[in-house]
Amino acid sequence: MPHRGLSLTILIVNQLLAGIGVASGIAVAALLVDELTGVVALAGLAQSASVLGAALAAIPLARLAVRAGRHVSLATGYACACAGAALIIAAAASGWVVLVFVGLAAFGAGAAAGLQARFAATEVAAPGFEARYMSLVLWATTLGSVAGPLLSETGAQLGASLGLPPLVGPFLLSGTVFALSSVLVAALLRLPKAGVLASDAAPAAEADPADPEPAGREAPDDGALPAGRVAPDEGGRVSRPAPVGAWSALRIAVREPRALFAVLAIVCSHTVMIGVMVMTPVHMTAHGLSLTLVGVVLSVHILGMYGASPIVGWLADRIGSARVISLGIGILLSATLIGILMPADDVLLIPLALGLLGLGWSCGLIGGSTLLNHSVDADIRVPLQGATDATMNLAAAASAALSGVVLGIGGFAGVNLVAVLVLVPLVIAGLRARRAGRAARSAALAPHA
Repeated sequence: MPHRGLSLTILIVNQLLAGIGVASGIAVAALLVDELTGVVALAGLAQSASVLGAALAAIPLARLAVRAGRHVSLATGYACACAGAALIIAAAASGWVVLVFVGLAAFGAGAAAGLQARFAATEVAAPGFEARYMSLVLWATTLGSVAGPLLSETGAQLGASLGLPPLVGPFLLSGTVFALSSVLVAALLRLPKAGVLASDAAPAAEADPADPEPAGREAPDDGALPAGRVAPDEGGRVSRPAPVGAWSALRIAVREPRALFAVLAIVCSHTVMIGVMVMTPVHMTAHGLSLTLVGVVLSVHILGMYGASPIVGWLADRIGSARVISLGIGILLSATLIGILMPADDVLLIPLALGLLGLGWSCGLIGGSTLLNHSVDADIRVPLQGATDATMNLAAAASAALSGVVLGIGGFAGVNLVAVLVLVPLVIAGLRARRAGRAARSAALAPHA
């Protein structure tokens, strides 16, 4: 593809800006709702409103990407986030708390667009480099996530200079950044047709028949068709299927072991990460640990999520995404077992557990997203991406809501025990996908025996 480097650079810069936009607003969202209502329980719903907004936006943005292109879809998501920030500012200044939650939901569209950008990166990648391109775009989120909260004070000062409440100011900064992101991708970014990878037209590398998980390009060498692909008839003609919706694509994917493994890798990894992460500050402060230490632990967690993503992407391209997902499962299990067994106030094991939790999430998201791309046909790839991201965010919202109840009943060990149970379907799907791959390769080799 021409201008591949330029397209990747635009995606990276835009992801950095979007990371600042999301983080600078979300950093103060709960505080803003608490200040407006005086009800701590409602303050906790601020994050949930944004996550639900991201879930609701995922599928419409995927449909728009198919119809009009990724650049239009990304620009629309960031524009919605900009509008959400404006609504939050207006509602907070006038005291209309309900509209603040509506604005936070629209604000979540920026996060949904940021997630879609990881798939856009794979569409400009050279064959065999999809995971590395994806990881670079995700890595840029690290800088934005760190810089966003640090700029909250600047946003507050800017808002105060305009006569706005201090906690509203950061959303003025977020809205400005999202507006810039929207203009940047709409004006400069041009990508291939959404869902089409350069490797779709590239021949699959010769695989070792004894290796059940070939590295490099993920297309199977056993003659099996990716989920959703229609085989040619006797005359060699292929009838193109009618466009499918997001949930129809998901139903097709779950019937194919590799595609189901990919979907569950994304959904389960995210659900585990959110469920444990959101309760960690509550657990730490309840046992007398300082807010400074809470900040250090969350910083280690974010570093685990994004800091190592280029390494994770390189591994996915080199050893295969299925193996990276399996590595992620092992890391997540290690993190949750530490959370179950460690003393409640251990200042060394808590950051270790949260760092591993972030690293396991990175393996699950990058490995799962790469495998998803290669386990289904291009005709259902983008709708499936939208359905998977929507499911991921809905599961995360439920996990965040229920983890507080679990913490109250079973403590932090109980939260981590539930996280282990969430990983069980993923492990089963991985074993099933591995068996199916071996069986298909055995069948393909049988005529030559």
